[in-house]
Amino acid sequence: MDRYAVIGNPVAHSLSPEIHAQFAEQTGEALEYARLLIAFGAFASEAKRFFDDGARGANVTLPFKEDAFRFAIARSERADIAGAANFLARVDAGIIADNTDGAGLVHDLMGNHGVELRGASILLVGAGGAARGVIAPLLAQSPERLVIANRTVERAQSLAARFSRRGRIEAVALDAIPHDDFTIVLNATSTSTHGETLELPPAVMRPGVLAYDMAYGAAAKPFVARAAALGMRASDGLGMLVEQAAESFELWRGRRPRTAPVLERLRARFA
Repeated sequence: MDRYAVIGNPVAHSLSPEIHAQFAEQTGEALEYARLLIAFGAFASEAKRFFDDGARGANVTLPFKEDAFRFAIARSERADIAGAANFLARVDAGIIADNTDGAGLVHDLMGNHGVELRGASILLVGAGGAARGVIAPLLAQSPERLVIANRTVERAQSLAARFSRRGRIEAVALDAIPHDDFTIVLNATSTSTHGETLELPPAVMRPGVLAYDMAYGAAAKPFVARAAALGMRASDGLGMLVEQAAESFELWRGRRPRTAPVLERLRARFA
C-alpha cells in the first residue's frame, strides 16, 4: 500500500492522517498516511530515510517548510515563488516539492467563509515559512494592499521585496502596525502552536474584521476567542488545512476529494 506522512515538530496534534483517511475512503484510493516526528536539524537525513524506505509522499508542517524546499531536486512554480514547500512527492527522478498552503487558504477564505479578496486590505502577521506560502496566492486575488508585520522587521522587508512585483505589499515591525481599516487579519506566526499570546494593536482588532489564525484546534482557540470577544469574525485554519490537503491528495492521486463533508465532521468535533 502506498505510504504518505505529515512531517513536523511537533506533529502529534496533526489531523492530516484522519483527513487523508477520509479522502481515501471517499475516492476509493488505497493508501496509508501517518505522522512523522523529526528532530530539529535532522530533516534531510530523516526525510531521505523515509523516502528510501519506499514512501510516496509527505506533507510538511512547521518548522520544516524551508528544509523541504531545499531537500527536493525540483520544485513547482508555487514553491519557487514561496521559497518554502509543504508538499513532497517521489517520482522516478527523485523528490519534487510544491506548496499547497496558499491555494488552501484562498479556497477556505473565498469558498468556505465567503470573503471577497479583491480590493481587501490584508494584515499578515509573521514572516516565516507559513507566510511565504500564502503571499503570492493572496496577491493573485488583487487585494488593495497586503501589509506584512513581524517582530524582526528585516524579515518582513525581505518578503515584501521578494513579492513586490505581484501587488501592493508593505512591511512593518510588529510594534509599528498602521492603525488602518484592515478587512482581514491573518496570524501566520508560530505563537499559537507554542502557546504564546500574539498582541496586536486594538485599532486593527475591530468588530466585523475577519481574524484568521492559520493554526487550528486547541492551539488557535486563545487567538480566535480573543478576536470573537472583540466582535470580530474569527476562525482558525482548519478549513485551510482541509483545503490544502485536498490539493495535495489530487497531486498525489489524480483525484480531487470533496472537502465539505470532511470539514463538517471536524468542525462538529471542535464545536
